[in-house]
Amino acid sequence: MADLMEQGKLLELVKFNELEGKIKVLIEEYSFLKNRNQVLEELSEDKDEELERVNSKIKRLNEEWDAVRAKVDSLLDMLQDISVPQ
Repeated sequence: MADLMEQGKLLELVKFNELEGKIKVLIEEYSFLKNRNQVLEELSEDKDEELERVNSKIKRLNEEWDAVRAKVDSLLDMLQDISVPQ
């Protein structure tokens, strides 16, 4: 009878150790994923800032393009008003 009780306690200890091991693995995975998530959030913020800068630059270049186009159109209109003797 005592032998069965010792085996039961040993089995409980083994199961407890297995549970402890699984909990440790989960904690390590959680820690890794938490750190990875932080890195990805920072990367995402960096990319958002970069995208904002690029969009701002595109907007500025489009405005410059429109100004150049208006100036060229104006110059072309002035050239059309000039009569060239043939």
